Amino acid sequence: MKAVIQRVSQASVTVNSKIVGEISKGTVVLLGVENGDGEEDALWLAKKIAEVRMFGDSEGKMNLALQDVGGSVLAVSQFTLAGNCEKGRRPSFTSAAPSDEGNRLYQFFVQALREKGLRVETGIFQTDMKVSLINDGPVTFILESRRKGRET
Repeated sequence: MKAVIQRVSQASVTVNSKIVGEISKGTVVLLGVENGDGEEDALWLAKKIAEVRMFGDSEGKMNLALQDVGGSVLAVSQFTLAGNCEKGRRPSFTSAAPSDEGNRLYQFFVQALREKGLRVETGIFQTDMKVSLINDGPVTFILESRRKGRET
């Protein structure tokens, strides 16, 4: 699984001109599910996102996590994170999980975040979404669940 996480002061996702998910201070998570990903990957990412210190303390140092600042998560499925642009001009999506498995693991990931006590808003899987955000910092990180030598 791959996730792009961005610290935001506000964010929303719109489907068919209707806001379906909206947060103020928190993190936008763009989540890509790949072939071979499983629940262990989703749990690892949920734990990492809940605990990563990406918010400033009183001295402006990134020492605070989502729960420390009362932040929320806007989780948006984004299969294009599994795209490979190494050959040719058209991305290949052969490493993306089939949609039914991608949706199952996306929903599992969202539930894992909620079980960590986080308020989570979502987009709608496999729809054309418009994501709007104000990136705070900007602060953006890329996380990959299957990276070798990862810490817990």
